[in-house]
Amino acid sequence: MKLRGLRGSVLEDMVNKTISDYRVKKLALIQKIPTPIVPTKMDKEGHITLAYFDKKSTVDYIGVVQEIPVCFDAKECSVDTFPMSNIHKHQFEFMEDFEEQGGISFILLYFSKKSTAYYLRFSELKKYWSKKKAINFDELDNSFVINMKGKIKIDILSKLQLDIDER
Repeated sequence: MKLRGLRGSVLEDMVNKTISDYRVKKLALIQKIPTPIVPTKMDKEGHITLAYFDKKSTVDYIGVVQEIPVCFDAKECSVDTFPMSNIHKHQFEFMEDFEEQGGISFILLYFSKKSTAYYLRFSELKKYWSKKKAINFDELDNSFVINMKGKIKIDILSKLQLDIDER
């Protein structure tokens, strides 16, 4: 049984391993941003059993890569189509503001059925934002596809460099 609250945990584990490795190698300093919650019920051991979201979160990760500020959200889907409704307006607006301040924003999409990740540049996200209800895997730019077969980490830096080179 797969619980709704655990969606994306495979992707999150891969990203967390990747950013930990980047930190050890002094390539990047990226931090997972926790979603703010307010506990309403706890068990006898002090574990939270019921809570609600305190406020809207921005993105999943934020940091710096070789003096370049970056922020991104990690999204996982089990089919070949990613619904745009999975990106919330406040997340889009935060990423847009981040880009206006000179940072680089992107969405890391993980298509679990294909064991493939995709670096969705903010400029590409903007094109889809108001025009499409979903993004089909087949319409994505192949140069930003990250093949994940047999890997536990995601090569974000090579796609970030490609993004920088194309700006």
